[in-house]
Amino acid sequence: MAKYKSSFLNEAAERGFFYQSTNLDAMDDYLTTKGRLGYIGFDITAKSLHVGHFIPIAMMRLFQKHGHRPIILVGGGTTKIGDPSFRNTTRPILSDKQIAENLRGIKQCLLPFLHFGDKESDAILVNNADWLNDIQYIPFLREVGKYFSINRMIGFDSVKTKLESNSSLSFLEFNYMIFQAYDFLKLYTEKGCCIQFGGQDQWGNICCGVELIKKKLGKEVFGFTNPLLTTSDGKKMGKTANGAVWLDRTLLSPYDFWQYWRNVNDADVIKLMYLFTDLEIPEIKKMENIQGQEINDLKKLLADEITSIVHGHESLDEIHKSAANMFSKDSTNLSDTTSIPKYQLSDFSKSPIDILVESKLCESRGDAKRLLRGGGVYADGKTITEDYKFQKENFVNGVMKFSCGKKKHILIVI
Repeated sequence: MAKYKSSFLNEAAERGFFYQSTNLDAMDDYLTTKGRLGYIGFDITAKSLHVGHFIPIAMMRLFQKHGHRPIILVGGGTTKIGDPSFRNTTRPILSDKQIAENLRGIKQCLLPFLHFGDKESDAILVNNADWLNDIQYIPFLREVGKYFSINRMIGFDSVKTKLESNSSLSFLEFNYMIFQAYDFLKLYTEKGCCIQFGGQDQWGNICCGVELIKKKLGKEVFGFTNPLLTTSDGKKMGKTANGAVWLDRTLLSPYDFWQYWRNVNDADVIKLMYLFTDLEIPEIKKMENIQGQEINDLKKLLADEITSIVHGHESLDEIHKSAANMFSKDSTNLSDTTSIPKYQLSDFSKSPIDILVESKLCESRGDAKRLLRGGGVYADGKTITEDYKFQKENFVNGVMKFSCGKKKHILIVI
């Protein structure tokens, strides 16, 4: 039996997108009519989005699937300020040229997920630089600033956390939530947008927008947050030993992107299936009790489904061929060689301990030392010690298989 009246909220909750919202019952009623507008904002601090943006992007994809109209707001203006939410450091100030370059890259990242156009459910792209760049400070303070209480602002967790840790919070950054609230006001008055989406760390900023519209115009709008992307043990997802998992193929190849999903923890596979694939919910439910060796098949399905959305289904043939070729020299009888991740080696002074920890084969340097001293680490099938030196001539075609016992492996690539 459906929990909500609106089809979007039912599927969003069942897939794991829902964390908290303002006036859930009223928003549910509002969403029973198709063609509603909701927005998500992204500051353009890099030329690509990454896996950390995946939940809000996938949520807007679902919003569009249910007949509503997503607005993607890119922060050409707010990028110049920097969101201080739950950050220990101040973001660097980017030039207008850097912001423009980043904007082009982010637009490309969004195209595989959403259909942009002029129809009722087509997505819209807006840039808050269009109204923030030319804002006049004194009129802005009189029009908008008077609705904000400093007492209320410093009570939000995102601000309170910085103040309690004695981290620097500049006046520039402190203005961020006011400008984000103003974005919501502009989208409401100019486009009729009544919902702001965002991660759970954006709750304070979203509430500011909801309250501003209520105080200034006497109208009710809604905030909806999703949980942040974490692993089953509570760690933040989206990072590898070599950096962020980018959506831009020039920053991370489709093969390495596929490998990231192919090697997620067993306990995370089903959750990621619900969040990031287009597989129907009943189909995923049938997979929930799968364990053991069969979980490897689910990981490959997960990697295939997500990669086909981001990089196109046609990319899978080449990825599968690359995986097969990569392991054609492997002399061991591994039941699933495509599950082995790659580690890029550019510094031959790295020790076996460094690589064991950086590749996450071991949790700590102490664990790595104990494993090496116990004879449990192998380079291309040969036992090595702590003193082992990586040399170019020991790599066959630039590749070496590095193993912990019989089940944990990486492929070191020069």
